[in-house]
Order: sequence, then structure tokens, then C-alpha cells
Amino acid sequence: MQALIETRFALPGQTSFYKGKIRDVYTIDNQWMLMVVTDRISAFDVVLPKGIPYKGQVLNQIAAKFLDATADIVPNWKMATPDPMVTAGIICEPFKVEMVIRGYLCGHAWREYKKGKRSLCGVSMPEGMTENQAFPEPIITPTTKAAIGHDEDISREEILERGLLSTKDYDALEHYTKSLFEKGSNMAREKGLILVDTKYEFGKANGKIYLIDEIHTPDSSRYFYLDGYEQRLARGEPQRQLSKEFVREWLMEQGFRGQENQIPPPMPDAFIDQISDRYIELFEKITGEKFIKTPVDNLHQRIEKNCIRFLSGNIRQ
Repeated sequence: MQALIETRFALPGQTSFYKGKIRDVYTIDNQWMLMVVTDRISAFDVVLPKGIPYKGQVLNQIAAKFLDATADIVPNWKMATPDPMVTAGIICEPFKVEMVIRGYLCGHAWREYKKGKRSLCGVSMPEGMTENQAFPEPIITPTTKAAIGHDEDISREEILERGLLSTKDYDALEHYTKSLFEKGSNMAREKGLILVDTKYEFGKANGKIYLIDEIHTPDSSRYFYLDGYEQRLARGEPQRQLSKEFVREWLMEQGFRGQENQIPPPMPDAFIDQISDRYIELFEKITGEKFIKTPVDNLHQRIEKNCIRFLSGNIRQ
């Protein structure tokens, strides 16, 4: 199966191009942007060599659904989805922090907890907790937003001291983060899932705060199955989950943790297919809809054509 690894379009009115870890972003007339969600996959902030078929479509369509579902909480950048792998929207100046919120002790937080740490990003974690246990209430553990390399944990106090956000803006982002997580958690439970943790990115346009990028996707979030959660927790067993964590675990089994000078191990085709299936499973589970695989023949040409059609009929009239 084909996977979209990169794009190199020449779009009408294109004023700049940015290649992120997963997304290729085209700026149009310095006002709008077209975000192409590729099939690239990253772990430990490293882009892995091979793409995952249908991953971009899954991420883009889940994000679009949740952006629409949460627009009553905070304005977001989305205008339209010209292609199953593309979102068009307004340009915002991104804040240099990502708002991570955790409802359960797992992943990075659990790895730090096992080392004996009882504070993450200046937020206390109770003694005596076990892996995958719910926090008394969700905790916000921001990270810096690194263009290259690893994002780093940062506390509210450090964010304000370094002038990365004003107190007013930080308080607004914290409020939005809690409200978005509550809405996402409720939507997940309706589908038999637990939204374990996630991250949100925000920016500003004309002095107004917007939610940007993706939301509640398996790249930005971790989900557990609700059924059997309590029993597995009581027995100390791993939770059934839908997230990218199993990719990280596989990489760690191969001795890769994204450290300097480490080269990612090659992923077998069977494992790539498994990852693709997991992404599709999450789409169907979280949306309650059947995933429709868009034909992957001539991916590059199809996406470029749809972007040009959208620009011709909307932004560049």
C-alpha cells in the first residue's frame, strides 16, 4: 500500500512552506494555510523511516470531527477539509508551549513516577499510585514546543518567568484545556473509551486565541478501553489501549529511545500493517463511523488537485 511521505506542491498564492514532523503546511497569501497530514509517524520526537498507510487520513478526519465538536468551547483555526488528508484554515501565531493534560498515571508521567519523582511540571502527584490509575483530578503538565529535538517539560512558573505566555493568556489556555479534556472524555466514554491524556496547541490571530493543529487523535492522545479497565487495574495488568504507545514500546524493545546518534530500527511490513489497522480501529471506535479508505493511487496528484480546486473556488476568488 502507498503511504504519503512528503509533498512538494506549487499552489496558487503560495507564500511559504513548512515541513513539520507529520504535517506539510502551505501558507497562502500570508493569510491562510493548507495543512497536509502525511502518513509519516514519529516516536520520541524522531520521524521514523517508513510511513503508515491511511494514518494521515485517520488523523485529519478525527481532528476535523473534534474541532467541529468543540468549537463552542474555544474558536479554532479550521475552515474546511478540501481532501481527506488536508485541512484549510486561518493562520495563527502559535504559542511556544503545548498544553498537556493527564487524567491517568501512565506513559511519560509513569516513567518519571517510577524514578521516584512526585512532581511533574511543578504539579504534585500523590504517593502510592499505581500505573494507569486515575489522578484525583486531571493535571496539566505543559511542554515547550521544539521545532527540532525533544519537547521539554516546563512548569507554569517557568512559562511566565520566561515570558512564553502572559498570565492572562496562560490562565485562558488552562481553562480551555480543562474544558476540552472534559468534553473529549465525555465523548470517549459514550463510545466505550477512556481519554487518558492528550495535548492541545493554541495560537493567536488578531489578538484572539484559537485552538490549532490536531485534537484528540491517536498521535496527540492516549485512549484506554473502558470495558475491563477496573479489573485490569486491580490485577496490575496492562490496559487495552488505542494510542501510539505500542509503537514506542516496540521501539524500546529494539533498544531505541530517540537518544542522540541512535538510528531507528527498520519496521517490518507486518508491523506497519498492524499500526495502520490500529489507527483505523481508533477512528471507528472514537467516531462510531465506518472508516472509508480513500484510494491511495496517485496520492500526491489527488491532494494537489483538491487543494487547487479549493483555493480556486474559495480563498483565491
